[in-house]
Amino acid sequence: MKSMRSGLLPLRFRAFAFVTLALALTLAALRGSRLATAFAVQKSAAKPASVERPPIVGVAHIALLTDNMAAAREFYGHVLGFAEAFTDKLASGSEDLTFKVNEHQYIEIFRGLKSPAQDRLVNIAFETTDLMRLRDYLASKGVDVGLPPDPAPGKLTPIMLKDPDGHEVEFVQYLTGSRETRDFGKFMPDTRVSGHIIHVGVTVRDRAAADRFYGDILGFKLMWYGGMKDDGVDWVDMRVPEGTDWLEYMLNVHNPSPRTLGVMHHFSLGVTSIQPAYQTVLARGYHAEKPQIGRDGKWQLNLYDPNLTRAEVMEFKPVQTPCCSPMILP
Repeated sequence: MKSMRSGLLPLRFRAFAFVTLALALTLAALRGSRLATAFAVQKSAAKPASVERPPIVGVAHIALLTDNMAAAREFYGHVLGFAEAFTDKLASGSEDLTFKVNEHQYIEIFRGLKSPAQDRLVNIAFETTDLMRLRDYLASKGVDVGLPPDPAPGKLTPIMLKDPDGHEVEFVQYLTGSRETRDFGKFMPDTRVSGHIIHVGVTVRDRAAADRFYGDILGFKLMWYGGMKDDGVDWVDMRVPEGTDWLEYMLNVHNPSPRTLGVMHHFSLGVTSIQPAYQTVLARGYHAEKPQIGRDGKWQLNLYDPNLTRAEVMEFKPVQTPCCSPMILP
């Protein structure tokens, strides 16, 4: 009897040990599965899902500095014939002006030019149909987009970026209830020499860097390039991805004078025919240069505001074959 009991003990011990081992193996497998899942989640979180870029549909505005608001009013309001859509009163008692070109485009004039040598360009802006998604898209590309937009009704804080040349680039969306949409149908008199900003121009030092920002990230497309000579490239036109407006790179600009900088940092107003615009500004007392055909084959008329920023009036389509490269028309 003693020998039988002594023989049973090892068997029970062995059974208990087997169950313990099986349980330990099961727990280890569960822990391994959880660790693998956690690693997969961490790996997924480390690589954000791709975000599709929303449409960028056109130029929204150009903002410029002046040291003479009365003279700016005369040029933009009388010579060019635009109406003041907004006048923002400042705490100092001065004011900033916004002239309306069309329902989606504006020229903003800010007081604050301190020196004739100071750059008059404040920023350029483009319109998107979905500012929130554009913010997410830019963040997914590693672009610093700053604080999230203001969720207040009728308002979204614009996205403000610096391009590779340090120019401030703004993105806006016009929401229902915003001051822009509340004024649809207003402030667009027949006195306007043009109803469309077709492009804005800024100086660019490194075309490859600009292409990575405007082309690779923002989706702008090459439209035309040309130069003062047939074998040179001084200007590159990059069209917005979902519209007809474009940004013009102004290349090969070194230590520009105030007037040269005003020529380079410019905006262009599209017209069907240049002669009516020319005769209009002459009749309004502006001493304009005669229109000429540019290297892109289009008639153009160069006007200058009181602080030497160029307002280029340009026909929409070429009348001659453009130099240097084919033009990809919208």
